[in-house]
Amino acid sequence: MQRERREEISRLLGERPFISFDELSSIFPDVSGMTLRRDIEYFEERGEVIKVRGGARSMRFISPHGDDNVNRRTEKCVAEKKAVAEAAVQFLETGRSIFIDSGSTMRTFARYVPAGRFSFTTTDPAVALELARGGTSVVNMVGGRLEGENQTVTGLQATRFLTGINIDVAFLCPSGYSVEDGFTVANFNECELKRIVAEKAKTVIMMMDSSKCDRSLPYTFCTSGEADVLVTDYAFPEKLAQAARGRGVRVVIASKNDSAE
Repeated sequence: MQRERREEISRLLGERPFISFDELSSIFPDVSGMTLRRDIEYFEERGEVIKVRGGARSMRFISPHGDDNVNRRTEKCVAEKKAVAEAAVQFLETGRSIFIDSGSTMRTFARYVPAGRFSFTTTDPAVALELARGGTSVVNMVGGRLEGENQTVTGLQATRFLTGINIDVAFLCPSGYSVEDGFTVANFNECELKRIVAEKAKTVIMMMDSSKCDRSLPYTFCTSGEADVLVTDYAFPEKLAQAARGRGVRVVIASKNDSAE
């Protein structure tokens, strides 16, 4: 019975981007709502759906390819990322629970982290390895499903882990930023994870180079006014900086000298 029901649910998820619990209840009137939720959790653990309010979204209709993969991004805006990384180091504090995001900007940032007794959590294996080189910091690697394109850990296991920890300071990196849509990414899984971190963190520090300005991707994980600090490079438009300050965000502009070797 369970096998046949889950086969039917799998078929439905292959045909449509979203299915609601109400629809499932009408299709399977003799099955309890709790059992149907367990079915959806089963598919979520397999990486086939994302459970959302009222139902589930099929991963077959969620494309993770709205941005370059992390290896290609590493080769872009190199000087700007170095400048942003050096300017963001001032916000590191020992004795605090620090989350460091995934991505090319954060990999650059990890190389500038000074030796010290920090407590880090990250979803990026490359960031974790870099942070661990000093030998004095505690580095926690979030478990879950590794996204091939972005080389970041996402999924149900990752979100459950992050929901259960305390975060003092979060260093996050968006794929796009606009005043209207806030800080955005192309991948729904990544958005959900970043959103949880942004909500839990006492201080949210956004790190981004100016190439991401006025760029809006499908999923917003943090609005313009929800960040505490925005660290960016010297080419960041003053109009956007003023708009961010108007929403209570501290804007830190890295100088050109910060990108020098």
